Amino acid sequence: MIYRIEKTTSTNDDAREAKYVHGDVIWAEQQTAGRGQRGHKWDSATGDNLTFSTVLAPTFLPVDEQFLLSEVVALALTETFARHGIEAKIKWTNDIYADDRKIVGVLIEHMLSSERFERTIVGTGINVNQTEFDPLLPNPVSMRQLTGMRYDREAVLEVYLDCLTHYYGMLHSGDKQTIQRLYRERMYHIDEEHTYALPSGERFRATIRGVRPSGELRLEHADGTIREYAFKEVEFVLPGRDGMVQPMSAGGGSRNRR
Repeated sequence: MIYRIEKTTSTNDDAREAKYVHGDVIWAEQQTAGRGQRGHKWDSATGDNLTFSTVLAPTFLPVDEQFLLSEVVALALTETFARHGIEAKIKWTNDIYADDRKIVGVLIEHMLSSERFERTIVGTGINVNQTEFDPLLPNPVSMRQLTGMRYDREAVLEVYLDCLTHYYGMLHSGDKQTIQRLYRERMYHIDEEHTYALPSGERFRATIRGVRPSGELRLEHADGTIREYAFKEVEFVLPGRDGMVQPMSAGGGSRNRR
């Protein structure tokens, strides 16, 4: 069920309430404390975009395979845009990019009980009709900017939920290999050489070769070696932004809570 509210602090916080069950969506027109990964604030023009949280109960999934949930969400989002004529890619871990610009931010929070999933909350911000953004943001874009069309936000949400149901069903049925293959195929700059940065500031050239089932990014370095990086261990240098360093998943990602 979709619960639509005018104003809240954070839909992810609301979604922790016991009254919400698997499949419920909490959609707010305005969030006063919307957030992304790494403590980033998620800003959205009231009435223009989609800011919502989806409640899932993946009790069937081992905790060490939690990254598959990120893959499912990312695939559902790219499929949503494809159905609207927009080609989108997944920037590891689960930001969605179109035309080298960020169109979606995702924050996934897991709640565990005795080392098992009790509840997963998928906070999602989709830039739908907004045309002006804070100039301090590095590279935002909206569906309207990409196509020139104004969208019915509820219709966009319904398409996304249909896609999410499809890919989540694949995960529930155990078709993990297909999910991982599709995720790799839709990765931003897959098999292309680009510049990356370590937390120390050191930069290097490498090529994305995929992602491990546990979520580590596989980068092939100039010497041919393939190294694996967990979330926060490597950053992406945005192309065409004067060498701007951006966290590989600013505004997106996942974390566990008990």
